[in-house]
Amino acid sequence: MHGHSYNIEVVIEGEIDPATGWLMDFSDIDVHVAPLVKILDHHVLNDVPGLSNPTSELLAVWLWDKLVATLPLAEVSVQETVSSRCTYRGQ
Repeated sequence: MHGHSYNIEVVIEGEIDPATGWLMDFSDIDVHVAPLVKILDHHVLNDVPGLSNPTSELLAVWLWDKLVATLPLAEVSVQETVSSRCTYRGQ
C-alpha cells in the first residue's frame, strides 16, 4: 500500500447572478465538498465505502456521484502528482 496527497478540483456551471456577480459563493460549495474531504483525508481509501479500488479515475467518479445532486457540476478533477490528473464530467 502507498499513499498520495491528492488535489481535487470541483467545477460548477450555470448562470451568473446579476446581483452578486457570481454563480455560487465558494463557501456554499465548501459546505458540500468539505464533508467528503473529511471522509477521505488521512484515511485508507480502500476502506471508504465505494472506493475499494481507489484509482484517481474512480475517486473522481465517487466525488461526482456524491456532489451531483447538490451542486451544478461541470467536472471533478483528481490530481495525484504534478503530471497525473483525471477529470470526470459525468456520463
